[in-house]
Amino acid sequence: MPIAAGKPAPEFNLLDDSGAHRRLSDFRGKPVILYFYPKDDTPGCTTEACNFRDDYSAYQKAGVTILGVSPDSVESHLKFKSKYQLPFPLLADDDHKICDAYGVWGPKKFMGREYEGVLRTTFLIDAKGNVARVFENVRPAEHSPEVLNALKTI
Repeated sequence: MPIAAGKPAPEFNLLDDSGAHRRLSDFRGKPVILYFYPKDDTPGCTTEACNFRDDYSAYQKAGVTILGVSPDSVESHLKFKSKYQLPFPLLADDDHKICDAYGVWGPKKFMGREYEGVLRTTFLIDAKGNVARVFENVRPAEHSPEVLNALKTI
C-alpha cells in the first residue's frame, strides 16, 4: 500500500540523471510531484514523462518541482531524458528501497507473467514535506492534467 495522504513523505537520497544527489528535503518550501514509473523509454512511461514535459511551464508557474523515479540506472535516465528533452530530474532507485518506502513496489502481471515491479503511482507532496495526494493506477495519457488540477487543492 502506498503512503497515505496526510503522512510525512519518506526522505530519500538518490542520484539523478547527472549523477548528483537529490534529497526530498532539498525541496522544502515548495510542492513536489514525485512520480514513480516502471521503466525508461517504454510506451506508457514515455507518454507520462512527455506529458509532464509538455505541461512543464504550468508546473513552473505553480512553483512545483517534478521528480521522476524508477529502478533504472543513472545512465539509462540520462539517455531517456536526453532523447525526449525532459526538463526535470529522473532519480535512480536501482535497489528499489525508495519504491519500498513509498509502498509502490509490488506484484504485477504482464502477458500472463507475474513479477515484482514499480506500481505506477504519483505523490503530490506539500511544501512542508507531507503527502497531500496519492494517485494510484495512473493512466499515463491523462495524468498530467489530473495532477495540475489537484495542485489547486493544496
